[in-house]
Amino acid sequence: MRKRALVLLGVAAVAALGAALASRGGSPSAAKASSHREAPLISEDPSADNTDTYAFRSPDRPDTVTIIANYIPGEDPAAGPNWYTFSPSARYVVYADKNGDGKPDITWRFSFKNQKPVAFLQNTQQSYTVTRVEGKSSKVVGSGLLTPPDNIGPRSTPNYHALAIAGIHDLNDGSKVFAGQRDDGFFGDIGAAFDLVAIRNGTGASGGGKDFFAGYAVHAISLQIPLSQLDNGSNHIVGIWSATDRPKVTVNLKGKKLRRTTNWSQVSRLGNPLINELLIPTQLKDRWNAVGPDKDKQFEQYYSSPILAKLLNQLYPQFGPFKETDRTDLVSVLLTGLKTPNLNFTGDTLADEIRLNLAIAPTAPVGKGNRLGVLGGDLAGYPNGRRLEDDVIDISERAVGGVLIGHSLPLGDGVDANDVPYQTTFPYQADPFSGYDNTKGKDYPTHP
Repeated sequence: MRKRALVLLGVAAVAALGAALASRGGSPSAAKASSHREAPLISEDPSADNTDTYAFRSPDRPDTVTIIANYIPGEDPAAGPNWYTFSPSARYVVYADKNGDGKPDITWRFSFKNQKPVAFLQNTQQSYTVTRVEGKSSKVVGSGLLTPPDNIGPRSTPNYHALAIAGIHDLNDGSKVFAGQRDDGFFGDIGAAFDLVAIRNGTGASGGGKDFFAGYAVHAISLQIPLSQLDNGSNHIVGIWSATDRPKVTVNLKGKKLRRTTNWSQVSRLGNPLINELLIPTQLKDRWNAVGPDKDKQFEQYYSSPILAKLLNQLYPQFGPFKETDRTDLVSVLLTGLKTPNLNFTGDTLADEIRLNLAIAPTAPVGKGNRLGVLGGDLAGYPNGRRLEDDVIDISERAVGGVLIGHSLPLGDGVDANDVPYQTTFPYQADPFSGYDNTKGKDYPTHP
């Protein structure tokens, strides 16, 4: 039963590939990137765009939980003189649900301010404030904190690693925080996927892929939180997601005067990877981004009767059959957690969250866990939380390859790990590439 349920997790993610599928005589391959540019409105607002959310027990500090929320897809390190930064007009948010009702029990809010420019160049170091909300209590737990600058080059940012380490701060609630530019820890052959779902080499299981995200950066907010603060003391399961808010101004006529009111409006959110991008219909993607997980029941039909499963049956019958209706398995794995086995079930409330069982200890150092997560027998991996090394693309492909129909194929995208090693200590994602090095640029020979 455990294996069946976990396999169906993969079907959920890959069944949604129909939006990008076309018939070219090949096999279904890589999914799109993990929620990079996944909805119409947020694709026009990259500085507010959640790209990935991770949550795992810290292998080197197992009495803590690390949460990483990445933003701003596809940062080219050489994109100056106005490099990428957190938006000073946005509010970045990390949520923790301790009782499974889809609503936050603990909230961390991040607000950023720009620094004065340097000559003709933007100053990429920002100051920020962290506010923690728990129940009716709201408390600033860090202020005047500084991000490291972006990794511009050896003259502007010499000894970059030391600058990055200096960006780790202690909050007065017992947590650690890092905010700033990092190497994008997500990996996948997205170039082949967008070319009518191509596989470069065989079934993709023997390598040969190209990591689209190699050399690109993101802006990350990383928290390392004492496990005791997140443990509910009963089933030990916490739900995690991240979001971005923008100010929304409304004007109302009161008497003979116009009154302007400014409130925060959610424009992006992300728990499990690939959900809004691949399961939610295009016309509802912006609505999905605007509501909280406690409102996800309205989207249940797109899990229980995914229209894209029907499309896969039509395009790739050799990999079917794909069940098209009554997909309670998908609802269970992605919206409530797994009850059998007792992995990370949080109750009957349908909510998209990364569900992490805090009672399951880390199984390996960062980057060394089984990349197939629970599907590969590693209970500390996705969908029990999400680690940096969890290969959500291959997890999905190998499931769709035929496990449910007795025809197991080692499908993959040929990219099995990040292009550079992760760090073994917080904040774990590698330092970003230097703009001066410009790893994607063409080198020209010197003239004689």
